[in-house]
Amino acid sequence: MEITVVEGDITSQEVDVLVNAANEQLAHGGGVAAAFVRSGGASIQEESDAWVAEHGPVPYGEAAVTGAGTLHARWIVHVVGPRYRGDGSDAGHLTVAVVAALDKSVELGAISVAMPAISAGIFGYPPEEATAVIVESVRHWADQHPGTVLDEVCLVGFSPEIAGAFHNAL
Repeated sequence: MEITVVEGDITSQEVDVLVNAANEQLAHGGGVAAAFVRSGGASIQEESDAWVAEHGPVPYGEAAVTGAGTLHARWIVHVVGPRYRGDGSDAGHLTVAVVAALDKSVELGAISVAMPAISAGIFGYPPEEATAVIVESVRHWADQHPGTVLDEVCLVGFSPEIAGAFHNAL
């Protein structure tokens, strides 16, 4: 499995799965979640609302799936990253979110995934730390799944700072 880094807008990535850094209610009002709805259309929020109505809030360590609206992807996999506390639990919680996204992507049969710097935006996780945890989590997951159908995980930095942090972590 190849791990790549790109700087830019995750909504323009052409992949099977776009990973969304969501909140538990899948209320896509800010950050990358809002960008998905702005670019991909209201159906993303509508499907998210329906998911929460049926299943309840997205539990820690799990992933919700919706269509990708008009984006160049088949699905959006929504995971809830940690709100940064600096208490030592953050890395473990972020790893669980990354693993949930990758596991769900494979369950869907995805070959390619684009993942943002989960929790490094409005959830306050320091970008250098978050990107290092994400890269390590993806690498460890790949080592544990050598025959995976997943071919590429593209780590998308929305700014030069985030993309650079992903590159440094690789």
